[in-house]
Amino acid sequence: MAESERVSHTLSPSAWNRFETCPRQYWLSRQKLPRKAGMAASLGTIVHASVEDLLQMDLSGRDNREVGWLGPIAEKFLRTRWEEEKQIFHKTPRRPKWKEEDFPKAKRQQRGAIRMLLRFIDSPEIANDKVSIAHWRKLHSRVIAVEGELRTSDDRLMGRLDMLLADVDEDGNLRSWVVADLKTGRVPEGGVLKPEVHRQLLLYRDILGSNNQNAPPIRAEGWYTDDAGIYTAEGDSVMADALKAWEATKPSDVPLEATPGEKSCGGFCDWKAWCPHWWNWRAEGGGSNSDFKDIVVLLHHYDSISGGGVAEMCEPADEAGRVLPTGLQMTINFDNRGKEALEELLEKGHKGPIFVGSAMMKRGSCRVGHWCDVLAWSPIPDA
Repeated sequence: MAESERVSHTLSPSAWNRFETCPRQYWLSRQKLPRKAGMAASLGTIVHASVEDLLQMDLSGRDNREVGWLGPIAEKFLRTRWEEEKQIFHKTPRRPKWKEEDFPKAKRQQRGAIRMLLRFIDSPEIANDKVSIAHWRKLHSRVIAVEGELRTSDDRLMGRLDMLLADVDEDGNLRSWVVADLKTGRVPEGGVLKPEVHRQLLLYRDILGSNNQNAPPIRAEGWYTDDAGIYTAEGDSVMADALKAWEATKPSDVPLEATPGEKSCGGFCDWKAWCPHWWNWRAEGGGSNSDFKDIVVLLHHYDSISGGGVAEMCEPADEAGRVLPTGLQMTINFDNRGKEALEELLEKGHKGPIFVGSAMMKRGSCRVGHWCDVLAWSPIPDA
């Protein structure tokens, strides 16, 4: 594509979801602010990468009758990817605690993926130690692509393809392509895909079809590793809606509209330290009465040995997020990764208000643990 023809941006399904949840959240995600690592996302990355390794492993020179190999090599790939992801995780400044105890969970998720792959080649009941090299060669013959990038020809829409598989009949004739997207999250309730997942799968199907005019029928599926369940997405094309979203998400120096509410501000938004709107929404009575709260405080005293201190609660002074101290002081305790994050912030010379995400509030005191964000309060005004 010539320089003059380059598009302003490329829209992915996750960015589309953010924009629909809250345009300001989407805008903030594009401002090169510090990104947040998370154990669930890392677990997904590890499982995906280990399955990719299994689908691309070299089988040359192996005896078709060989069995007992799958378990050891699968765990080897998983452990390698676990250690790689752990290093990346620890290099990310915004991070919670790494949970070494989650490795068995990663193994279980990987086993779920393997069960679905064996089902795809009509060997669903075979135990891992009975899987032969012949079985795996059959599987490899059905793999068209793994971990590929999907993009429309005009570069406006994109996605990450986990697996593209060939579905064949009993005689080996191609029936369809299968877009298989591995999911390590919660299994769909009642067997119904979440709307945003359903749309993501249809978009992958549509991009693939638009790029391959002579493609066979394309089926889009969510492969959930937790229950080894396969859920198919069916429906009309979503390309027109995606292109409308692309138009609405063109880069802007001016922050996009905020849509504060339970869905956008009451959930997990990674950009609250830079947005005044959730804070005003909360001050006006929005949100639940959970023990875990996002707060803005002034730290008046801190003991680096114990992690204890005294903090003053703040309220928004205006819509721009200027801070109004309330005079209400409380004991605050920082531990584990929460303590490390605070001390990293103080070492940079920060002396102003502090945003704490998901602080545990009980009986007039506050605990800032390994799950918490600790960041300088830096709201970006509307204009």
